[in-house]
Amino acid sequence: MKKVVYYVCIVTFVGMFLACQRNAITGRKQLSLVPEAEAQSLAAGQYQSFLNTNKVVTGNADALMVKRVGERIVNAIKAYYQQKGLSQELAGYTWEINLVNDKQMNAWCMPGGRIVVYTGILPVTKNEAGLAVVMGHEIAHALAKHGSERMSQALFQQGLGAGISIAMSSKPQLTQDIFNASYGIVSGAAMPAFSRSNELEADRFGLMFSALAGYDPREAILFWNRMSAAAGNNSNTPSILSTHPSDAERIAALEKIMSSTIQNYYKKS
Repeated sequence: MKKVVYYVCIVTFVGMFLACQRNAITGRKQLSLVPEAEAQSLAAGQYQSFLNTNKVVTGNADALMVKRVGERIVNAIKAYYQQKGLSQELAGYTWEINLVNDKQMNAWCMPGGRIVVYTGILPVTKNEAGLAVVMGHEIAHALAKHGSERMSQALFQQGLGAGISIAMSSKPQLTQDIFNASYGIVSGAAMPAFSRSNELEADRFGLMFSALAGYDPREAILFWNRMSAAAGNNSNTPSILSTHPSDAERIAALEKIMSSTIQNYYKKS
């Protein structure tokens, strides 16, 4: 029995090692049981289903602002990736941007650049630079493939390590639920969308993307202070046990990279 357990552990370890890939933008290795093309294909269906069952806001000033800010960030990212010789990493990205009427203070970006901003976060973003902080952060999650990494971990935990195609054919509803939770689409999901390290990584690259788009990165500090106040900051959970970094930890991390971000990436539009 011990030998069986031993060999299972070895096979599991080897499988996870072989499934790890280095992310082109972060340089970090991550578990990848979800090929980008398959993630984008699943995202297309889930995104349309979400839009069909939620109230999309169009035509008003807020909706136009969300589109405008999103397009500026997307154009900056395309230029940056081209400069770095990474344009192929954006293959399949369709960059859909929508504002949805929902009181949640939230936003998210699926594989392929399918973005939703909830109206509930706009009173906290206050201005275009604040909105750019949020959208840059969410797009960074997608480009860093945090959702795919999280989904890969969940599939593996569910014994679906053979990959997303087999998971979809054998347990389609479970796979869709894992997908929605992994990308932060489900409110109050039992499985948090992103880890503390993922959040801080998205903060760093999101700050860079918003600066490249011509938005003052210093607005990030103001935004997270407003977010902290809006959330009430009532949790007494120690930072080390929290899924997300504390507001103070997040702001401190942003302050450390603020000068270099301004110097290297920020150009006033």
